[in-house]
Order: sequence, then C-alpha cells, then structure tokens
Amino acid sequence: MNGPTHDHSHAFGGLRAREREGLVVASRRGMLKASLAGLAGLSLPDLLRLRSAATAAGVRAPGARAVILLWMAGGPSQIDTWDPKPDRPLENRGPFGTVATRIPGVRICEHLPRQAAMLDKFTIIRSVDARHSNHEPNKVIQTANLDAEPRVSPSKDLYPAIGSIVAKHHGANVQGIPAYVAFQTSRTHVAHAGYLGKQYDPFIANQACKLPMVDYVGKEIGKTSPAGFFQLPDGVTQRRLGSRRALLEDLDSLRAKLEHSPDVAAMDRYGREAIDLLVGPQAREAFDLEREPQAVRDRYGKHVWHQQALLARRLVEAGAAFVTLDLSYHPASGTWDNHGDNIPPYGGIGKGLGPLLPIFDHLITTLVSDLDERGMLDDVLVIAMGEFGRTPMMGTQGSTDGRNHWNAVMSMCLAGGGMRHGQVIGATQSDGGYIKDRPVTPADLAATIYRHMGVPLDATYRDADGRDRFIVTDGGEPIAELF
Repeated sequence: MNGPTHDHSHAFGGLRAREREGLVVASRRGMLKASLAGLAGLSLPDLLRLRSAATAAGVRAPGARAVILLWMAGGPSQIDTWDPKPDRPLENRGPFGTVATRIPGVRICEHLPRQAAMLDKFTIIRSVDARHSNHEPNKVIQTANLDAEPRVSPSKDLYPAIGSIVAKHHGANVQGIPAYVAFQTSRTHVAHAGYLGKQYDPFIANQACKLPMVDYVGKEIGKTSPAGFFQLPDGVTQRRLGSRRALLEDLDSLRAKLEHSPDVAAMDRYGREAIDLLVGPQAREAFDLEREPQAVRDRYGKHVWHQQALLARRLVEAGAAFVTLDLSYHPASGTWDNHGDNIPPYGGIGKGLGPLLPIFDHLITTLVSDLDERGMLDDVLVIAMGEFGRTPMMGTQGSTDGRNHWNAVMSMCLAGGGMRHGQVIGATQSDGGYIKDRPVTPADLAATIYRHMGVPLDATYRDADGRDRFIVTDGGEPIAELF
C-alpha cells in the first residue's frame, strides 16, 4: 500500500534537491543537496556531520548563519543615541535633538536619521544590564561572563569570547575561511578564546587586507595597512606551501605520539589552518576589496570603518561565522569613551560623539540594506553595542559636556538574523540612568546569539582545573521578544 505523500514546501526547498546538475546523474553536490534537504529531522550530531561534508565540498550550507558585531569601543552614551530624554534639563538630555522613526512614537538621536528612517528593520534594547563591565580589556559583554571583570578578575583573559564559542561549536560555513574574524584596533578591545585554546582565537583581519590608516582622531595619514598575510616571502610559492601542508599531514601520526601541551597542539592546528588560508583562494578573494564592483564600494564609502563593514559582508558571504569590527581610532580605551572636550582625543558629547554618529549611521544602514538586498539578512545577525553606557548627567572629570563610565544600563541595537524587529525592548527611568523594566543581561544576549547560530545552550568547556563550565551563565535565556 502506498504511504502518504508529502507535497508541502519545506525550509530547504530552494536547494531543488531532486534536480540533476551537469552531465552526471549522481554528483557529489547533488548528494549533498539531497542530504541537506532533510536537515529539519536530523539530530545535532547529524547536522554537524552534514555541515562538515558540505564545507569540505566547498558548498555553502543553506541558512549559513553568521553574526557581525559592531563593537563601539569605549561605551557609547545611551541618552545621546537610542534612549534620548528630550524633556529633561540640558545637563541630562545632552546637546542633541531627536528625530521621529518608522516605529510610531519612538524617537532617537537626530544624528541617526538613516537608521530612524528604517528602524522597522531594527530592534533597540534600552535596558541592557552592564553591571561588572569595564574596558581595557573589554571582556564582560563580549564573553557574557560577569567573572571576566577586567579590573579585578585575575582570570579575565581566560573566559572565551562568544565568537570563539561559535567558532568551536558551529565553525566556518565554508572551509578555507576563518570562523571568527576580528578587525582589531587594540588587543584590549576584542575578547579571545581563553580556556578554549588559541585555535579558536579570532583571525585578525588587519593583517590580510589593505585599509586606510588613521590617527587617533580618525584622520587619514596617507598610508594603507600592508596586508602582509597573503604576501609570500621571496622564493616561497603557492605550490611549495601546498607541499609543506602535505608534509605537516604526514607528520600528524608522529605528533600524536608526542606529549604536547594544549598551547603547542593549538599552534600546530593554527599553523595548518594558516597554510590552508594561504593556499586556498577563498580567504584571499574575500579580503580583496578590488573584487567588489566600484558602485558597491562607493555606496559604502571610503571611511576606514565603512570599508571594514564592506569586508565584513564579504567575509560572511564567503563563509565566516562571526566577524567583529573594532570601531575605534584609539588603541587605549576606545573612541566612544567621551569623557569631555578637555580630555583629548576622545572629546565630549558635542565634539567627540557628534562626529562619530553620522559615520556610524551610514555604516549600519548601508550594511543592513546591502545584506537585505542580497537575501542574506535573515541569516546574518547584526549587533551594535559597546561595553557600558554613560552617566545621566554631563560634566564629569572637570568637563562641561562629558559623560563618565556608567554600567548600570546601556542601549544596543540589532537587525537581521530572521528575528522579529521594529520594536523597542525595555525602558530606563526618566533620566536614563537606571533600568525601569525588562532588564536584559549579557548572558541573555549570549543565549540569543547561540540560538541563532545553532549552538546548544547547555554546552560546556573545560577550564584549566579540569572543571566543566557552561557557556551560558547566570540564568541567561534567549531574548523572547526576538523569536
């Protein structure tokens, strides 16, 4: 007796799994397509095995999800960006006006007009609990671990970055592309792998692409970064590198018999992956902006952050899973650390933050629009945030227009990821200094990212003492309003 037929659509129908390709009846690609079409009923191990097979074949898995983190190093003021208080006295509300948005009744800073016009594609969270967070190094928010408080915790560098967790449990979407990539102004601005091992540290993109170099206030100095990663030494060819990779593989059995420390083993793997990046064309092409049509490059603009944003799109399109942009000119605390005009080079709110916001406004709206037009926005989650907010009252540290560190609350925004947007989550009290309702913790943010990336929320890693630690701590849960 014939069984029931299934003629309804499914999430992977776009693969056209039953369609033959080329002149071969059963190709490797066709088999992968047929296998991937049944992903919905697979267990996590099965899914990971299929993703591995797909990446090994150079096929970008369907729904190849990714995260782009726009890290506003230094801590942007919540009141002067996404949580304005226009009815408050000047010393509280700040020097900026507000503008209406696509979300009825919601206003944001006047210097974010492009984002305001398309805020239906964004979610603003005004009630992020940033207690314990600090900077230099910026650890708590990027690791979602309160014990990573940088000024008091001796183990601050050991808690793995969210990006490193994603690199371990999800991996790159395409072989030959780094899973976790960071454009890094300072080592203290970006969290690394810690307990996970150096093989899950971010690949530092600055060494692989040509970008304009700027001074501490963002002025171009007439030079470009050398992009030396892909420049082979004299006498070293791609073929010779390929032979070296084969030699490394031949030595694997010998290495297995030797007692290595975790760091040495990680460096062995990291070295092999570095050679893979050099030999394969995927990464070299992804980092090459010359391959991008001039019209697209003009659309993003020449500013160093804008070019990094375009590279971030190219990287996730090529197969990277997590890309962090360190949006800072200054390698110390960060360009968004606007203490006051008497504290150069950061400046205060008017002269320090004011010039940054139009640059950021163009960056985030261009990136989100481009991802949307390419059909990638449902797969790519874009997050913009810093490590804390700023004091409700201006005039800190002897200035008239500066705001000091304030970790009681901060604002952030998200777009994409196939989530529900066009909303504001949470609220602060009338002066913007404390959470009024719906607190969102770093652990909640991490759980949200892990759910988006298919990382099990109960996953663990092992610390130096052999203890298992959960990747989601402090009762963190995915932000329900987004799903």
